[in-house]
Amino acid sequence: MKMDDINFNDLATEEGQLTTVDVSTLKKLPVDYRAYEWKTYTDAQKQEFCCLLDDINVLQVPMPKTPEEEEEMVNRFIDGVRKLFSPDNNWTCLAMLDTSMDYCAQCNSCSEACHLYEATNGHEMYRPNFRSELFRRIYKQYVKKEPFAKWRYGDTKLNWKMIARLAELSYRCNLCRRCAQVCPIGVDNGLIARELRKLFSQEFGWNPRELHEKGTVLQLQKGSSTGMTKDVVQETVEFIDEDYVESTGYEFKTPWDVEGADILLIHNAGEMLAWPDNIAAFSIIFEAAGLSWTLSSEIAGYDSVNYGVFYDDVQAARVALKHAEAAKKLGVKRIVLGECGHAHKALTVIADRVLPQELNIPRESCFPVLRDIVLGGKLKLDPSRNDFPVTLHDPCNLVRLMGVVKPQRDVLHAICPQFREMTPHGVENYCCGGGSGFAIMTRNNIEGWRMNITGRKKMEQIAGAFSECMDPSIKKYVCAPCSNCKGQIRELLEQNNMLEKYSIQYGGLVELIVNAMVDVKPGFIKWEEE
Repeated sequence: MKMDDINFNDLATEEGQLTTVDVSTLKKLPVDYRAYEWKTYTDAQKQEFCCLLDDINVLQVPMPKTPEEEEEMVNRFIDGVRKLFSPDNNWTCLAMLDTSMDYCAQCNSCSEACHLYEATNGHEMYRPNFRSELFRRIYKQYVKKEPFAKWRYGDTKLNWKMIARLAELSYRCNLCRRCAQVCPIGVDNGLIARELRKLFSQEFGWNPRELHEKGTVLQLQKGSSTGMTKDVVQETVEFIDEDYVESTGYEFKTPWDVEGADILLIHNAGEMLAWPDNIAAFSIIFEAAGLSWTLSSEIAGYDSVNYGVFYDDVQAARVALKHAEAAKKLGVKRIVLGECGHAHKALTVIADRVLPQELNIPRESCFPVLRDIVLGGKLKLDPSRNDFPVTLHDPCNLVRLMGVVKPQRDVLHAICPQFREMTPHGVENYCCGGGSGFAIMTRNNIEGWRMNITGRKKMEQIAGAFSECMDPSIKKYVCAPCSNCKGQIRELLEQNNMLEKYSIQYGGLVELIVNAMVDVKPGFIKWEEE
């Protein structure tokens, strides 16, 4: 089926794979971009996946075995939609969802702003308003029962195929909300996609295992989405301290469970395993600046991850409560979040609607703190140590959602003589392609999808920022102050041999700060060949 042939009722009637995205038709990039190989499936395997929209399948929705099971699925879906629009059930996002469902001008400003739509050269399925308009029609016909809905929209069919494909469509979006930023009447298609995910998780139990079983559930059981327990995480950080004291020549020790400290710093615990230099850098900076701070060994208190923010309000609330309880137990004055974009959104914007008053402890981003340290002269810095091209990736939840735009730039302008912006940048920047949980997903063809489609625009931006210095003899650095963004950018650079071929390194903001500290041995940042 060609993309121009997709209409809403095709989702309810067509068998097997509804549509596919041909890698050869994707937007060309200004670098030698190597297409990620797609896994191929037999017809029998595709049938097992049920009602594919393309070769990606996130949820693997079960097929009903009888007409009665299908009817029960449809009724549960309708009931779930009712709950989405009930203030007793949707206590976080109802007002915004209600507004977005009322109107859409069909101007397609959102499509022009979407990196997925652009990367696929305008595939109909990747219009941000495609899934939204389908959901809007179902809602108005089957739940709200507007008198002229069928006359206005046509008779939209509702069966298990439609429901399964709508569920999958909610996972064809990075939830970056760039579409919402450009909408002239304020429709938030990213929010609609997220609310659909919530419906399917809370009503049916359909959710990505990487976000739920291996994410939220593991975090609440063990203390971290990495599976690290209290003892393991403390041993890991102790090892990081010892290793980096030796390599940097700077004496420091990360504090644990300090009662009455000014700051409870909460890292994305994945950094401890994948990027320990980020953990060490925070400790070195806070120690050198003389801050009163601590880490917590309480359940979830040492891992800012909150994957519920991507798919399920109940799970998001459970984790947010654990974070606040850890701070309350220590009696700290404020929580400061490390370099993790979705953790910022979860524990500030979403948690504001979740936490009871007694747990409503002040919560803030690390970036204003870091700016005050650097510009306040609390560190001895030599910017010439960072005299190489540096560009900045803006994490969507941190920058576009929360408006934390200037602090990290103030730091980079102060310590990086060759800092240059991506085009576009700030609130107009593009998602890394790993947003909304995709950076940690591996099921079926989702890795190929991230490399070929969702991350395509970010590769273009990185190449554009360094266009005049792609010579491999020139070392370059992509500052990506978010753990999940770093994971996605790492895979993009590795996939295209950019680390070695073009001498492009990636990392956070704190690593650049420590690299410029004169009290630290030179060479904190390492390049691939080193």
